[in-house]
Amino acid sequence: MARIVVIGAGMGAMTAAARLAVAGHQVVVHERARTYGGALGRVERDGFAFDAGPALLHLPAVYRDLFVKTGKAPLEDRVELSQVEPAVRHVFADGTAVDLPNASRAGVSEALDAALGAGAGERWSAFMNRARDAWDRTRRPLLEEPLWPNWQVLAEREPYPSVPRRRLLRRERRAATLAEIAEWELGGEPRLAALLGHFALAHGLDPRSAPASAAVLPYLEQTFGTWSVRGGLRALATAVYERCLERRVEFAFGSAVARVVVKDGGAAGVELADGTVVDADIVVAGVAPGVLGRLLPGAEVRAPGGVPAQAAAPSRLTVLLALRGARPEGTPHRTVLHAPDAAAEVDRLFGPRPGVPAAPTLAVLRPDDPEGTPDADHEAVTLRATVPAGAEVTDADVQRLIDRAEAAVPGLRDRLLWHEVRTPADVAEATGADGGAVPAPALAAASGRLLHPANSTAIRGLFAVGGWSHPGGGLPHAGMSGTLVAGLIVEGPEFRGSQ
Repeated sequence: MARIVVIGAGMGAMTAAARLAVAGHQVVVHERARTYGGALGRVERDGFAFDAGPALLHLPAVYRDLFVKTGKAPLEDRVELSQVEPAVRHVFADGTAVDLPNASRAGVSEALDAALGAGAGERWSAFMNRARDAWDRTRRPLLEEPLWPNWQVLAEREPYPSVPRRRLLRRERRAATLAEIAEWELGGEPRLAALLGHFALAHGLDPRSAPASAAVLPYLEQTFGTWSVRGGLRALATAVYERCLERRVEFAFGSAVARVVVKDGGAAGVELADGTVVDADIVVAGVAPGVLGRLLPGAEVRAPGGVPAQAAAPSRLTVLLALRGARPEGTPHRTVLHAPDAAAEVDRLFGPRPGVPAAPTLAVLRPDDPEGTPDADHEAVTLRATVPAGAEVTDADVQRLIDRAEAAVPGLRDRLLWHEVRTPADVAEATGADGGAVPAPALAAASGRLLHPANSTAIRGLFAVGGWSHPGGGLPHAGMSGTLVAGLIVEGPEFRGSQ
């Protein structure tokens, strides 16, 4: 039995902790905040409750597997999951709207034909078939296996089978980015381009440079479905925390780690902010790269030949709205209002002078969840947009988002009781990530710039878990990260992932 210290109580860290405890290890989690869950925070006021971070779940199988492997009670005994129907309503810049059904690729094709014209659904379906090939080629190495030592193979090979584009007197070319897929394979249809670009922006990626392999993002959502949790995703965090307690994982909240203790080239414990030293055989760090660097001043954490550090990722701006009046029946859970000027939006987000776009792509979340409101005569609405990390958010920025949301919530201003704002600075406070950056999922190709460092490190006995390590950001990926770390500790370097 090993003594294991876990730094942080995010979803990846708690997943690792529960699995390690089941394997017989003594696990203690030190969390600087006063609660668990990391990005899965909850804001409560006047009987209203909102998710401060992610609000919808994809690939619930990751957490179903956690509960199967760590106890008798399945996930559905602890949280109430519901498939969202429709999965999403898209409102494009020209006012065209389309409701896309949940986990029905045939239904998506039919909906796109009806809204955008004959042929749109067929083009999208052909694209999704190619995205399926990319998913099949990358699922195991990017989700289910530790990062390959020869990760350069993933960096160099584009798994998306682009359609060859013949050009007179020039060599054949294939789409290398999502923007090129939209132009060459989706016929340049601006609304299909906006639909595809949304999946990049939602994960903090520039569609102009996101590799073609990012096609797996819409494939994952439209194939495996979108789920809501009664009580919000905070309820999922609570379920995982309680499973940890059942497995005798200890938690120390308000317990900031100041340093990872290293002896003879291996992790030997942690020193807390009050000077207390906690001995350990293994340390699992569920923190952002900048934080881990500060815990190991002067030490090289990445293994030789490892994935290089990523460029800064964008953050999120979230506005929480408390409304009088009931949620109208048949209201979509999620509406995406596309930017009126997509080029201006990406220039503002990823250009040389980044800032909050004047009219960004906006997700409007209107959950049908009685636990989010004081009674049936009120509604809780969340607005979310991608903004640069560290962005200074003004009241004018917030008011513009609220004004735009009227397109999805008619009469919003007249119904508004109050609003609260969560800026990149708030994300930074909750997660420790510099500027409130939110990591993207690991993706193949693109010279490896969207891969994440391996879970093993250059320091023996020190492992990295969570969105800033393999396999990257996103709730399913965090769970897989915890699974991989537990496997590497329990089975050793020969661990090759789930079978």
